[in-house]
Amino acid sequence: MKIQGRNLAQENIEWISGLIADHPDWHRSRLSQEICIAWNWVNANGQLKDMACRTMLLKLERMGQITLPPPRSVGVGNAVRHLRSVPHSTYDIVCTLRELTPLRIEAVREKAMSRLFKHLLAEYHYLGFSGTVGENMKYLVFDRQQRPLACLLFGSAA
Repeated sequence: MKIQGRNLAQENIEWISGLIADHPDWHRSRLSQEICIAWNWVNANGQLKDMACRTMLLKLERMGQITLPPPRSVGVGNAVRHLRSVPHSTYDIVCTLRELTPLRIEAVREKAMSRLFKHLLAEYHYLGFSGTVGENMKYLVFDRQQRPLACLLFGSAA
């Protein structure tokens, strides 16, 4: 297969998978830099084609060929927001709504709740979370076992 201008054989994909397995402490940037060095993947100026390599790695992951280490941060426009993991229940909920009641809807006012709210949106919302603009109201919904079920964000009209 050809990705980002590179012809990749199954051996190349297996080598990348082995590199990830052998170096679990490496982040995505380090991984792409090491691949560029090993493959002598450089541009006309001799600089590593790091971004092309990262794009290749993401495409391989989307195709189910490899599993990348989790991102250290998430890009938001030109800014980068660092993800802070917040402990919360991640077990699948397979039941009726009646079995989850009573539900508790809590306004997000405290710092700890705000961190949980931001983490949940950054982690699970398809657009991520880049912050809010203007006046807004935030709520978290919990089930009777105090598991977070939903985030509600109401913003003022533009």
